Amino acid sequence: MIHIRNISHQVDQVKVSHGAPRLPQQNHISIRTGDVAVSNTPVVLETLLGSCVAVCLFDPILQVGGMNHILLPGSLLDPKSTRFGVNAMELLINEMMKHGGDRRRFLAKAFGGANVMHDVSCSAIGDENAHFVCHFLATERIPLVAQRLGGTQSVRLDFRTNTGKATVHTIDGSRLQKLIHAEEAYRRAHLADREFSGEITLF
Repeated sequence: MIHIRNISHQVDQVKVSHGAPRLPQQNHISIRTGDVAVSNTPVVLETLLGSCVAVCLFDPILQVGGMNHILLPGSLLDPKSTRFGVNAMELLINEMMKHGGDRRRFLAKAFGGANVMHDVSCSAIGDENAHFVCHFLATERIPLVAQRLGGTQSVRLDFRTNTGKATVHTIDGSRLQKLIHAEEAYRRAHLADREFSGEITLF
């Protein structure tokens, strides 16, 4: 099933005396595997990433931003599912354009692709996901201006659609195990017939 969240409601910002404007908690939207979300109003898109990858796109002139959450590269196993890379990327680009974004101005940021799986046969999935998004963006001539790809640590990603700012936090052990189990379950469901606490702020 394709999950698309087009977030277009008006949002009031809450001013703080120091730092950037802070958005109310109700304007934080959680992105799950296969979700694609785009907004032309201020929203924080959040997701947890292990070996999955998320690509954030931003149009700095119109301040339109969006995110997807990719389970695996390619699309051969399910040509319609946005859990797979090509579908998720094409849908994200199309939704950005529907919201007024000009793809000639799009800037990309990519996160995730960690090798956190215990199964040796799946140990390279994070690397495959990271390679896919870098190759796709290069082919489409969309500049990849920031990234945190690879490694062994799962992360939580927050992306502000009105500024393009992304913040990455490593996640604790209890959330890590839950994330790993969820990713393994997704892959078993879709690939049964195939083998195969620091903080970083990025513009």
